[in-house]
Amino acid sequence: MPATVLVLVETINDYLPIIESNGFHVILAPTPTERREAINNHGGQIQAVLTRGPLGLYAEEIAALPALEIICVIGAGYEQVDLQAASDRGIVVTNGAGVNAPSVADHAMAMLLALVRGIPQADSAVRRSEWPKVMRPSLSGKQLGILGLGAVGMAIAKRAALGFDMQISYHSRQPRNDVDYTYCSTPLELARNSDFLIIATPGGAGTRHLVDRQTLDALGPNGFLVNIARGSVIVTADLISALEQRRIGGAALDVFDDEPNVPDALKSLANTVLTPHVAGLSPEAAHDTVQRVADNLLAYFAGLPVLTPVALPPRNPALDK
Repeated sequence: MPATVLVLVETINDYLPIIESNGFHVILAPTPTERREAINNHGGQIQAVLTRGPLGLYAEEIAALPALEIICVIGAGYEQVDLQAASDRGIVVTNGAGVNAPSVADHAMAMLLALVRGIPQADSAVRRSEWPKVMRPSLSGKQLGILGLGAVGMAIAKRAALGFDMQISYHSRQPRNDVDYTYCSTPLELARNSDFLIIATPGGAGTRHLVDRQTLDALGPNGFLVNIARGSVIVTADLISALEQRRIGGAALDVFDDEPNVPDALKSLANTVLTPHVAGLSPEAAHDTVQRVADNLLAYFAGLPVLTPVALPPRNPALDK
């Protein structure tokens, strides 16, 4: 009997045959209504769930899936997966850290270029039959700060240093001993030392509101910010205020607090570049992330260690009484 996988992700339909060809039965439920119906109607047979960080899997849903054994998250972030509920049930959780890093890094650099060089504004002007000659900064030789030097942050740093001759500083929980980049002990110090700041850290409680008014003021009126991580890392009200008052030069955002709802204030500003959480979307990334899911599923159901396990909190001891 093939294991049943509930797929909650809405962007990988073309690559689901990778999972099905390995002997798994797929139930596709990318909308909230379909998700609810799938859990209600098929909860007893679902052994695996494929989701992504913002979609998550909640405690009440885990409780409604008595056969659930493994949760596979596409991408690095798993902020809306209830890890405690998974741990209490002995459910394995995996992620896809690093698999889509090249695509995300490409998008980050594209957004930085578009923002700093004013590409959207220039394009719009030409389409209006205007011909403005606006002086915009160059990237070459500038100081780039990267908040979060994991797989995505490293891919961004490589592109910036080797492709644009930029100087790299970073902040993460611990300094890395395998890079020559400059470590900053706080996000505030990083912003103070940066011309451009790219946020590449995972979401979740540990990184919530790392970038606030003080950090934005440290970046300054000539500084530019790019966020391809999670909207929760920035205090959005502080960002909007800094942009409106030109206390920073501009912001390029691929992620938001309440997707797909984007504050009107961000949409109306001329110093923003906005994209709909697509940094990790490319044919290459989609194929590789789904393949990683398939590999984790195959390993788990063969009784082998999964490739990319997520560390879970200790099981609630009250359950053993």
